[in-house]
Amino acid sequence: MGYFEKALLAAAVIGALSGLVGTLVVLRKRTFFAQALTHATFPGAVGAAILGVSIPLGAAIASVAIVAVMTLIGRVNRQGSQVASGIVLTAGFALGVLLQALNPSLPVHVDSFLVGSILTATTGDIVLAAGVLVVAVAVIVFLGKEILFSTFDVKGFRAAGYKEWPIELLVLALITATVVTAMPAVGAILAIALIAAPAAAARLLAKRYSQIFVIAPLVGAASGIIGVMLSRVADVAAGPAVSLTAAAIFLIALGIRQVRRIRWRP
Repeated sequence: MGYFEKALLAAAVIGALSGLVGTLVVLRKRTFFAQALTHATFPGAVGAAILGVSIPLGAAIASVAIVAVMTLIGRVNRQGSQVASGIVLTAGFALGVLLQALNPSLPVHVDSFLVGSILTATTGDIVLAAGVLVVAVAVIVFLGKEILFSTFDVKGFRAAGYKEWPIELLVLALITATVVTAMPAVGAILAIALIAAPAAAARLLAKRYSQIFVIAPLVGAASGIIGVMLSRVADVAAGPAVSLTAAAIFLIALGIRQVRRIRWRP
C-alpha cells in the first residue's frame, strides 16, 4: 500500500472515529472541553519527541494529567468546567510552545503536531485508530441508552438508581483517546473541527437521536477522504483541508435544514 492510499485509509478511520465520539461531545456539551484537550496535549507530544518515545503515548499521558487538573479546578468554589477548560487550554498550549523553543533541534517537525501530517501516517496510527473505533462502537451499542439517558435527564438517571460518574468517566476516556488518535491526521489545533463538525451536521440532518450515531461517522469518514484528495489536487496541507471539508459539510447540512423548514412551513 502506497503512502497516499495509507493516508486515505487513515483519514477514513480517524474521521469515522471522530464523528462517532463527536456525537457524545456535542450531545453532552463537551465541545469546549474537547478543544482544551486538543490544545493541551501539545506539550505531551513535544515532550515525547524530546525523549524519543511514542508521540501518541506522550499525548495520552498528558491527556490523563490534563483531565485530572481540569477536574480539580472545576471543583474549586465559584469555578467551573468552563473556567478549568480555558485555563488548561492556554496554559497547555503555552507549555508546548515553551518546550519547543527550549529544544529547537527536535528530531521531528513540531509543526506537524499543530496542523497534522496524515500523509506520513503509519500502519501503527491506523491500527490505533481502528482499535479505538471498535471500542467506541462497542460502548455505543451496549451502553448507548444509558449514555443518552444520563445526557438528557440527569435527575431521572440518578433517581433510577444509576451512578453518573462511570458514564462521565467513560465518555471522557473516549474523548481523550479520540483526540490523541486524531493528532496525526489534523494536528492539535484542528482536531476539534473533525470531532465537532460531523456530529453537528448529523444532528441537523437526523430525525432521531439514534440516527446521529450513524450519520456522524459517515460524515467524518467522508470529510477525511475528501479532504486528503483535495489536499493532493490543490497541493495544500492535508490537516487544514480535512478540517475545512468538515466545516463545509456542516454548512451544507445547515442549508438543507433551512430548506426543509421553508418547504414545510405552512
